[in-house]
Parts: sequence; C-alpha cells; structure tokens
Amino acid sequence: MVTVLQYAEHLTDRQAAEAVRTRIAWKYCLGPDLADGGDGVRCGVARPTKDVPGIGTVKDEEGPNPRHAGSSRIHGGLPMDVSTTDGQVAETGRTHKPAGRLMLLDVLRGVAILGTLATNVWIFTHPAAEYGVLIDTADMAALADNPFETAFRFLANGKFLAMLTILFGVGLAIQHRSALRRDGRWPGRYPRRAALLFIEGTAHFLLVFAFDVLMGYAVAAIVVAWLLARSARVQAVVMWVSGGLHLALMLLGTAVLLAAPAPVTEADPRLARLFTDGSYLDQVRFRMDNALFLRAEPIITFGLLVFLFLLGVRLFRAGAFDAGATGRRIRRRMLVLGLGAGLPLNLATTLGGADLFLVDRYVVPPLVTLGYLGLIGTLLDRLARPGPVTAGLTAVGRTALSCYVLQNLACAAICYGWGLGLAAALADARPWWIFGLWAGASGVLALAASLWLRRFRQGPLEALQRRLLNAGTAGTAGHA
Repeated sequence: MVTVLQYAEHLTDRQAAEAVRTRIAWKYCLGPDLADGGDGVRCGVARPTKDVPGIGTVKDEEGPNPRHAGSSRIHGGLPMDVSTTDGQVAETGRTHKPAGRLMLLDVLRGVAILGTLATNVWIFTHPAAEYGVLIDTADMAALADNPFETAFRFLANGKFLAMLTILFGVGLAIQHRSALRRDGRWPGRYPRRAALLFIEGTAHFLLVFAFDVLMGYAVAAIVVAWLLARSARVQAVVMWVSGGLHLALMLLGTAVLLAAPAPVTEADPRLARLFTDGSYLDQVRFRMDNALFLRAEPIITFGLLVFLFLLGVRLFRAGAFDAGATGRRIRRRMLVLGLGAGLPLNLATTLGGADLFLVDRYVVPPLVTLGYLGLIGTLLDRLARPGPVTAGLTAVGRTALSCYVLQNLACAAICYGWGLGLAAALADARPWWIFGLWAGASGVLALAASLWLRRFRQGPLEALQRRLLNAGTAGTAGHA
C-alpha cells in the first residue's frame, strides 16, 4: 500500500517515510493506530534504512538511531530558541530523548555556546570588564602580547558568534517546516516567541551581562520569519543585499580608522573600578545608563545578522546537516572553503592590528565559521561511536539557552566584585588562569547539562519559555 501511495504522489523514499509518520490520510489507508508515531512498526511498514559512515545504520529521515531520535519535531530550546515545536518524547532508561533532534545540530550548538564563552571570558576577566570594552575596543582584538593568548583569541574571535547566528537561522527553517506540516500557518505564534526572547534578552542584558545576543536575535528573527513566508527569490535578494550593506559599512568604518585612528579615551577611575569594587546594583545601573552604547554591536551588525540567519536557512534546505551523501559533500566543501581560504585571510586581518578590528571580527570570521561547521560535521561523519566529549556537547546543545545564561552568570559571580572578585585578585596570573576558567566552566556546564537531561527533557529556561508560550496560547484561545 505504501508503494502505491508513493507512486501516486510521486514521492521519494524519504518523503514516503515522512508521510507514513505525519499524514493522517496515509494512516487511515494503512490502518494503524492514529496515535502511532509513524515509526513503521505498528503499521507493519519498515522505514528505509541506509548505512552512513561514522553513524551506522540510520532511518530516513529522522527515525530513532544513534544520531536521530523520534519524530521530526525538535524539542528543547535553542540558544535563543533555535528549538522548535512541542514534539513527542521517547524515554530510554532515565534519559529523556527529544524527538527528531539531529545530533550534528546539537553538537554544533553546544560548540557555539562554549565558543562564545571563549570570547566573553576575556571581558569578564578584564579589570574594567564591560566598561573596558567601551573605552578601548582593542581589548577585544585577537592580537595580544602572549602568543598562546593570541592563538586562543584568534580561534574564537567572531567565529562562534557567527556559528550561533547561522544555527539560529537553521532553527527558524526547522520551525517553518514544522509549522507548514502541522497546520500550514506561518509565522503563527512565532512573533510571541520572538517577543519573549527579546524580554529574556533584556533581562539578561540588565541583570547579568551587557554583551547579550538574545535581543538582537529576537529582532532579526522577526524579519527573517516574515521573509520565510515570501518567495525564495525575495529571500535571496534580501540576504545578499543585507550582506553587501554590512560589508560596505564595515569597510567604510575601517577606512575611517586607517585614515584617522580614534583618539584614546581617558578612563573614568570610578567606572574603571566598578566591576571590581562596585555593588551588583551599581553594575545594573551602569548598564541602564549606557544601554545605547552597550547595544551598539547588534545595531551596527544587523545586516550581518539577517545575512547569517538566511544563510542558515539555505544551508539547512540544501541538506548541509543531513546524514546522507549530500550532507557530507556540502560539509567537505565548507571545510575547504572556510579553512582553506578564510583562515589565512583572517590571520592576515588579525596581524594587521587594531585598525582592522571591524573586518577582523565582523567580516572574515563568518567565512571561517563555514570551515568550522564543515570540520565538526566531517569529524562526526567519521566517528564510529559518540564518546563523552560528544555527549557533553550534545547536552549543552540541547539546553543551549540555559547554558548560555548560566555560563555568563557563573563567570560574573567568579570575576566581578560582588562575587569572588577573581578578575582583580588574579590579574597577575593572566592569561593562564583565564584558560583554566574557560575550560573549567565548559566542563562543568557539559556535566551539569548531561545530569539534568537524565531527569528532564529540557533545560530549565527552555521549559520555562515553553510554559509561558503555552500559557499565552491557552489564554488567547480562552479569551476568543
């Protein structure tokens, strides 16, 4: 019967397997329990399988296997909400395995979260912390006196922020696809999701860390969500125009810096000591008083956000994260392009000094990020069996929003004066103790996320976000 239906609708094996799982008309024809998840067992239909190097036997398209679990709906929450809809959950032992999560995407998301900390940790550990970035952007540059610090900063600077942004676009593409399969409506309740993300980002900005990414992502997500309802041609035009305008702005800013380097701003002694001697409430007031300056990055790079969101959409739709031959081929191409061309170019901009800061952080790193995506994907393709590192990164990826906020809160408590104050106490031990702080925080987060997911299917902030969204939906329905 499946073969007949597949032939009648001109579907591929993968599309037919998905139809067995999701389409109620097919279920009526096949006669299974309508609550069946569509794995083909109760229907008496075996879903197509294939052998993928480094993964083993997997089922098209998102059936349960070592790297794909359950239905195509994704559970858990993204950084920033790259998670998606309310999906089914299968429980194996004590670990909750959300439906339909691609392991590669979870690992990439985990790498991106811990990678952003590799950049932000230098802000937390600077004696002037968030204020220091305002008075001297050179503090954020990768080039440093210590070669190990330079290498560490170079590998992280701008790359993982770009990765996180691309993955947010992937999450939007997944949610868009899921919404169309569910009821055909888009953007549906996504604007409420983005509004909640903006509120979360505002709270994170004011109460935890000034260089939050959630607020900018929420605004860009609204724009891209609207674009996903437009034609592919419109999306392509907006993507390249946004990228072109961003490039032009960064080159213009770089030309200004090269022609007339910015004058050195004299630090306010009181503010320079704010994050070592000041109270928690004093730091909150500082963020409120300087909100416009502290929010400058997502404003001036908004074109880049839109470009990378749409790039993530295109990569997902092209199959760059699939387990099959197409996905592996695309990942190899990204690896060659990003590391073969992007890495040497980025090295040149880094060695060019502070005047090339804009290009070094906001232009070249996204190209290198493609190489990172390809490298991680290729390594996972060749991995015979997931180990503890992969498991830890996957857990961080599944609880990305919670881990993102927790890592910043933990570093603030460790480094700032209202907490342990180690930024000032260990100033003479830079950069070595900073390496240890990043490695320790990353390890603790991976372990904590793994233990949490043994009892719960989502991170705490992801669960709270979902509850608020569901409560809002129920309230709207009740009012209607």
